[in-house]
Parts: sequence; C-alpha cells; structure tokens
Amino acid sequence: MKSIRLSTLALIVLLVLFPVLIKSDYYRHIFIIALMWVVIGSSWNLLSGYTGQVSFGHAIFFGTGAYTAGLCVTKLNISAWWGMLLGGPVALLVGLVIGWVCFRLRGPYFALATIAVGEIFRLVATNWVDLTEGMQGILIIQTFRSKIPYYYLALGIAGLSVFVIHLVMRSKWGYYFVAIREDQDAAEALGISSFRYKSLSLMISSFMTGLAGAFYMNYMAFIDPHVVFSLHYISIMAILVGIIGGVGTTWGPPVGAFIMVLLQETFRSSFFGIMPKWVSEAHVLVFGLLVIFVIRFMANGIVGDWSKIQRIWGRGKDLPSASAGN
Repeated sequence: MKSIRLSTLALIVLLVLFPVLIKSDYYRHIFIIALMWVVIGSSWNLLSGYTGQVSFGHAIFFGTGAYTAGLCVTKLNISAWWGMLLGGPVALLVGLVIGWVCFRLRGPYFALATIAVGEIFRLVATNWVDLTEGMQGILIIQTFRSKIPYYYLALGIAGLSVFVIHLVMRSKWGYYFVAIREDQDAAEALGISSFRYKSLSLMISSFMTGLAGAFYMNYMAFIDPHVVFSLHYISIMAILVGIIGGVGTTWGPPVGAFIMVLLQETFRSSFFGIMPKWVSEAHVLVFGLLVIFVIRFMANGIVGDWSKIQRIWGRGKDLPSASAGN
C-alpha cells in the first residue's frame, strides 16, 4: 500500500513538472489531448465498466459540452470559458433525458439506442445551421498563446475526474453500481432501484464528459459536428481507452488514454516521418489488432491483468490465452 502511494505521488509530481521540463509545444499538446481522454475514458468507465451500461453515445455529451462553450461566444457574446461552468450541467441535463428513454432497454438494445441518439445529435447539429453554423463550424480565438495554462487545466480536470470516481466507487453508490452490473434483477430484488442508480451513474459520467467537451472547444478553438459528435472519433475511442487500460478499474482509463493517444499520434506522423505516409492510414487496423490482442490475452485490460503481466514478465513466458485455466 505504501509503495502504491509513493508511486502515485511520484506520478503526480512528474505530471506537474512535465511542461516545465519539456519545452516542446508538440509534446505538451500530446499530453493535453491524453489528459482530456483520461476524463472521457474515466467517465465512460463509470457508466459502462462499473455500472454495466455499455454506451456508444458519449460523443453526445462531449459534443454538448463543446457546443455549449462555442454558443456562449456566437449567441451570447460572452467568453467560451463560461462553457467550463455550463458545459457539464447542460450535458448532465441531456444525459437525464437520454437515460429516461434508454434505460428502459437493456444490454445490446441499450447500446444500439445510444448509437441512434448520437447520430440524431450529429444530424441536428449539422442541419440546424442558424444555431450551430452547421458544417462551417464554430471558430473562436484562443485565450492563451502558451500551452502551459491549458496543460494545467487539463491536468486538474483529469485529476478531479479520477478522484471523484474513486470516491464514488468507495461509497454506497459504488456498491449499488456494481450490483446492477453483476445482476440487475437480483439488485432490484434487494431493494436497489436500478433506474435511479443507473441515472446517477449517467449524470456523473455525462457531466465530466461535457466538461471535457467544453475544454476542447477552448483549447482547439474550432469545432464542427463531424468531430465532436463523431461515433468513431469520440464514442469508439472512449471504449478503446477503457478496454485497453482495463474496464472497471480506477487507473485503467488513464493508462489506456495515454497508450491510445501516443499510438494514434505515432501512426498519424508515420512514426515521426520515418515510415512512408501510407502507414498513417493503418492506425485503424492497428487499433483493431490491439483490441483483439487485449481481449484474447488480457481480457481485463493492462491494469486489470497487471499482476498476470508481472508474473509472465518475471518468468519470461509467452502470454497465455484468456481462456486458460477455465
């Protein structure tokens, strides 16, 4: 336990000192995006990993937060930073409405419903030009020229999201979430209102994802519907972050976020200009192979199966299959 606390403290110190030690804005940008994905991945993990409600629609909340910040500028003529205060609550309200409709469904039907609702939001944002500017998107002026303020803001939001979810899962709510994930009918037989606690999980998850969306608007200074409401760029990426890092674990999404962002950037840059440009188009294939590898050999993700990885590394043996010992 003491070693874990020391490791956590060392990690915090390293992250705090990173922008001071690393002068390159390029690497600062990569870490800012990775920290943003820590928030999104942790939020998805709360609803899908801990509560068992697999969502393909987290782009809804991300896009809602992003457009809330953007509309503060275009429609209210106030700073987009107000979106940092409004993006989370607006996404939470949207989540309540979606939960009221979709939580009547279970399993794959719930997942399909979130895909459908996500596409509805993307199409509305694309075609409601008077409000959202459509595919022209919303462009604002960045507040800071330096990336350091954005880095520390992203770090603060990421740390807050991980800490809040950790506290929630150690509370009574957390036990109820896991009970619903394991057996919803049994949980209801014990007096746990599945609808109430699934809604609470979705409220927290949508709030944090909306906060990440509002941050994205302020940092990138441009959004359009096909980016912030994207199924593959946001919703699927959130799932990959959770699966690679470890579903149902506190540190899984942070680990998965950094791995996925670094891997994505490596392929986007064709291994930093070393490989031919066509390599940058292969990142989807690599992501798919990585997911297959993790599901096959580390069904609980890197963090969930860390003890097994340590044992294998120590013995120098090949990875066993996920079904070994069943």
